[in-house]
Amino acid sequence: MQFSESWLRQYVNPELDSAALGHAMTMAGLELEEQHSVAPAFTQIVVAQILSAEQHPDADRLKVCKVNAGTGQELQIVCGAPNARPGIKIPCALVGAQLPPSEVGGKPFQIKVGKLRGVESQGMLCSGKELGLGDDHEGILELPADAPVGKDIRQYLDLDDQIFVIKLTPNKADCLSLVGMAREVAAITGAALKKPEWKAVPVSIKDQRKVIVENTELCGRFAGRVIQGVNAKAKTPDWIVQRLARAGQRSISALVDLSNYVMLEVGQPSHVFDLDKVTGDIIVRWAKTGEQLELLNGQTVQLVEQNNPKALSIGVVADQNGPLALAGIMGGNHCAVSDDTRNIFVEAAYWQPNAIQGRARRFNFSTDAAHRFERGVDPQATVDCLEYLSALIIQVCGGQAGPINDQVLAMPERKSVKMRLDRASKVIGIPLTTQIVSGVFQGLNFDFKLESDTFIVTPPSYRFDIEIEEDLIEEVARMYGFENIPDHPPVASLKMSAKPEAKRAVHLLRQRFALQGYQEAVNFGFIDAESEKRLVGAGDATLIKVLNPIASQYGVMRSNLWGGLLNNLKANLNRGATRVRLFETGRVFKRDAGVTVQPGKVAGFNQPQRIGGLAYGSFVPEQWANANRFVDFFDVKGDLERVFDPLHLVTETAQHPALHPGRSAQVMMKSPEGPVILGWIGELHPGLQQAYELPQAPILFELDLELLRNVGLPQPEELSKFPAVQRDLAVVVKQNIAAQVLLDAMYASKPHFVRSIELFDEFRPKAGSASMAEDEKSLAFRVTLLNPEDTLQDAQIEGVMSGLLAALEKKCAARLR
Repeated sequence: MQFSESWLRQYVNPELDSAALGHAMTMAGLELEEQHSVAPAFTQIVVAQILSAEQHPDADRLKVCKVNAGTGQELQIVCGAPNARPGIKIPCALVGAQLPPSEVGGKPFQIKVGKLRGVESQGMLCSGKELGLGDDHEGILELPADAPVGKDIRQYLDLDDQIFVIKLTPNKADCLSLVGMAREVAAITGAALKKPEWKAVPVSIKDQRKVIVENTELCGRFAGRVIQGVNAKAKTPDWIVQRLARAGQRSISALVDLSNYVMLEVGQPSHVFDLDKVTGDIIVRWAKTGEQLELLNGQTVQLVEQNNPKALSIGVVADQNGPLALAGIMGGNHCAVSDDTRNIFVEAAYWQPNAIQGRARRFNFSTDAAHRFERGVDPQATVDCLEYLSALIIQVCGGQAGPINDQVLAMPERKSVKMRLDRASKVIGIPLTTQIVSGVFQGLNFDFKLESDTFIVTPPSYRFDIEIEEDLIEEVARMYGFENIPDHPPVASLKMSAKPEAKRAVHLLRQRFALQGYQEAVNFGFIDAESEKRLVGAGDATLIKVLNPIASQYGVMRSNLWGGLLNNLKANLNRGATRVRLFETGRVFKRDAGVTVQPGKVAGFNQPQRIGGLAYGSFVPEQWANANRFVDFFDVKGDLERVFDPLHLVTETAQHPALHPGRSAQVMMKSPEGPVILGWIGELHPGLQQAYELPQAPILFELDLELLRNVGLPQPEELSKFPAVQRDLAVVVKQNIAAQVLLDAMYASKPHFVRSIELFDEFRPKAGSASMAEDEKSLAFRVTLLNPEDTLQDAQIEGVMSGLLAALEKKCAARLR
């Protein structure tokens, strides 16, 4: 929000200088982003009048001017401006004047007596650009005819007036006007507030244009009137042009300037239609299929997207022939006012904020009107603002006004909000009294009543941001002044917490994954509903939908980490990556009726911590020492075993909706109470590979993070003085028997002296083999034995190996190879 200090002080004039006023606004949450004078510093530039302008004898584009600058004698100044002519009043830089530098960081320019093509020049006639008042340097700046000759130009044009640029937060829509800013300053400083005053326009004609509002969810109030016989060529008053310029708006035409001025001053956008270009009744409705509109900016927009049923509906103001304007955003070009306009229809409306939000951005532009309407405009001030604009139009452009047609259809309900005094004191951190809070609410013009230290507040119609208790607490803090809130350091007992030796830090697991070549991804806890259904094979009933998603692709809470990781993979492949290793730690969300309300928990929802990842591409980076092949299940399983060492992970064949039916497994961990299921590992399902358009299937895994962090305390033992012995045991079993079954059978026999058993070879026979059937395989295990008290004897070793073989023969129908 940009405006001049003099404009603000017309409505509220606190006894503070410019710097103190800017500081006070910042401390109340209205951050002063920039403050500067209207024009940069310069000296000895006065109002002057050209008495004569003769052609330079030696230059076609130069004129020799006689100038009255109020110094008591005529000055001779050579000027090249095409508009230099006798009688006009202009700014004149006297000899010795300091002009602003022509570029940032440059030095001021000093005026001296000089000669141009042999003719002496005793000063300089200045353009607006040379005074820092704009970019116009085609001619000298022409001043009004009543400008007093000899008066300092800074005083005459009020160039020391300060420009305030306020950085407003999105909730402060009530401050998008001078009146709104004045209300805030009055509340902050206690100064008296003076609102704009005008006289209602006398109704001198009976003409009206019928307005039909078809959709109240689009428009809650619509007011309009006919004004006939206006002079669209009338000149906008200089004081309005000046205020618009200092608010960052350029002058266009009288009718447009007055509409913009009212919007900036009182916050109500309006629109002026050329009534002679409007056919029949005016209709307020949603756009229809096939309609398009050429806007004032020259852009032609298609109002309904044929191929996107989820696109936002666009509201329009239309006549019998079609749309005239985008509701609350921008007018159409064919009914815009021009110099030939004689009859106009002026409208001011309350557009429902949710009917405007996002519409302008859909067409890749933004407007001042849309910026205000999508945040909320005071619906109670609609008619007053229309009266104010009508009065200015008739004052400047003339004409006769008809009666106002005001339709009040669906006004927003202003619900009361409660604020507890003790709650406000606790949140802000200061002792508050009912007198302090009452003073704040009175200054803000809030209606309230007090019941047992609880304020029940009804916010004014222009405050759309007051909805919950925290909003009122914020208002109290703002008006109290952020700088007045004491800065107390937190008070707490400090002690060094013992590091839990039995629990591994998440950061250590991150480091281990990085050492295995994985990169960490951080995704939202949301995902699109379609991906969630595919990955978990669930229906709509099990999805946890987000009430107010930030985007359509984040409509439900994730129940696993794979959706975000697959999107990351797809994005990397689209950018030329060929080998991708990703992991992520984070929460997933599942429905669980057994979960009750506890600190950090929500009833009915389980939110476990998981660690997941994927591997795609070659199993090692391309190099000369290894033949290139794609990563497989066992590569990733090996990565997990190295990351989670010393925990011993085992896998068991199982099926998951997101994984390949024959290449997936559950990951488990053995415990005295039985196997503990940790999660899943496997190759992506072929159907999902096709859905994600992946050239090959990645290997995925997801495990329970909390279970994997518990590693227990290390158990020291004495190093044996006696050597270990290794023996190999090869057996033949059916191919459908997993190697883990054989390992479990051997360990279950509780063999003496066995320290470890490892599978080191697998052999499957070719067709026609004499030693094994086609449905058999050979598995070879390496058994490490150690007696810490004595050297193992051959008889002891043979006894252990026989016991292992007997266990395999009994439980797995194995035979010695």
